[in-house]
Parts: sequence; C-alpha cells; structure tokens
Amino acid sequence: MLILGVRVDNLSREEALDRIEILISGKTGGHVVTVNPEFVVQARSDSKFMDVLNRADLALADGVGITYAAKLAGETLKARMPGVDLLQELARVAAQRGYSIFLLGGAPGVAEEVANVLVSSYENLQVAGTYAGSPDQAEEDIIVSMIRRASPDLLFVAYGAPNQDFWVHRNLDRLKPVVAMGVGGSFDYISGRAKRAPSWMIQLGLEWLFRLVREPWRWRRMLRLPVFAYLVIIDALRRRSTSSRTSPRKRSPISRTLQDWYRDES
Repeated sequence: MLILGVRVDNLSREEALDRIEILISGKTGGHVVTVNPEFVVQARSDSKFMDVLNRADLALADGVGITYAAKLAGETLKARMPGVDLLQELARVAAQRGYSIFLLGGAPGVAEEVANVLVSSYENLQVAGTYAGSPDQAEEDIIVSMIRRASPDLLFVAYGAPNQDFWVHRNLDRLKPVVAMGVGGSFDYISGRAKRAPSWMIQLGLEWLFRLVREPWRWRRMLRLPVFAYLVIIDALRRRSTSSRTSPRKRSPISRTLQDWYRDES
C-alpha cells in the first residue's frame, strides 16, 4: 500500500521476519526501512529520501499514525513494528538461527553497550562487530571495509533518519550480502541511556508524547505529526470524492477513524 506516496508493506510480524530470513538465506542481502509519519512528511519534500524508501526491499509500518492512515484509506495493517522492537526480535532470531549481527552508529561506546545487552538477553548471539563512526561520506570506505571483513548477516545502522537510510542505500552494493536496517535511536533505548514509554502509552499510541515530555527539544520534529494528519485527511477526502462519483453508496472509513486519530496523533 501507499501512504501519501510512500510504500508500506502490509505484513504481520511473522511474515516480516520470514521475509527478512529469505533475504538472508538467499544470500542477496537487502535494505529494510521502518516507515513512520515523520518519514512520510520528510519524504514528500525530499524526493531522494522518497526514492530510497520506495526502493527498499522491505518497508514496514512504524508509528500509530501509519496505522490510522491505512484505516482512512480503507485498509487494516496487520502489524506495527517500531524499529527498536524489530531490532530485538531480529537479535532473538539471529541467536536461534546462527546469524551474526553488526551494530553501527550511536555515540561512542553505545554500540558496545547494546551488544552486551543483546548477548546477555539472547544466548549464543554472535556479534560480528560494533563501531560508532559517522554517516560522513569521507568515512564510508573505512566503515565498508570493516563490515566486509566482519561479514555479518544483519547490519543495524543508528545514524538517525534520513542519514542512516542514505548511508545504507549508497553502500549496500559494496558490502557482502547483508540485510541492513536503519534503527534511529534504538541503541539508546536498548543500552538504557534513554527511557522508553510505559507499555500502556505504547499500546495507546502515545509514545511520541512521552518522548516529547522527556526530550522537549524534539518539538520541531513533532510538528510533522499534525502536518501528517492534515495531509492524510485531505488525501482521504479526495479519494472519497473520487470514489463517490463511481460508488455513491460506499461508506468512507473517515468518520470511524478521526476520533481515534486526534486522540493519538494530534
């Protein structure tokens, strides 16, 4: 499906994990992105970012806003997969299947802390390497050489969007077959340097509010949420108008969704 022009693959958690394992076992490698409302708004004003997201091998839904946008389009997403949850789930699978992982990015020392947490949580997990580095193109050859020597099956890149996604897009073909995924601030959460919202807030789609209260300097980024809501509603109304000319009795899902939308994303 497309959310304001950005592709999102409607997969269950199990289907997503199976798809990633196919990429690993097929020795083809691939780029996995987790799409949230901020990504969509930024991509609409950055055609290069839009292209990177839409050319990814797998685009998964991250953010409750994507769920409600799908509802307004008349579809139901099978699952929402925040990057930090998917990273930990893939670490579990890697430990079970014998895959190795590489942790790239974060502040100096954070990737090593994350490796220690994951190894403690998932017995037999193989960490092929860790490195902070930066998304600066001047450092790419060094980092690519390091990852090629380590030859991991999974590469998690924590440079923040869109830098991490541009980095993967530029360098994936130069790496040995690897499944690479941008994970934003996931390293900070897993290492304990940042606190994640309580489970009840996550379930209600209020994790963004928790982050804003704890990190008020993020307010400029959070402005993308109401922009996203506005764009999605306008798009839904446009499609409703178009469909009403051909199927005037078909009921739009807009009225069923707006109340939930404003509760969770306004």
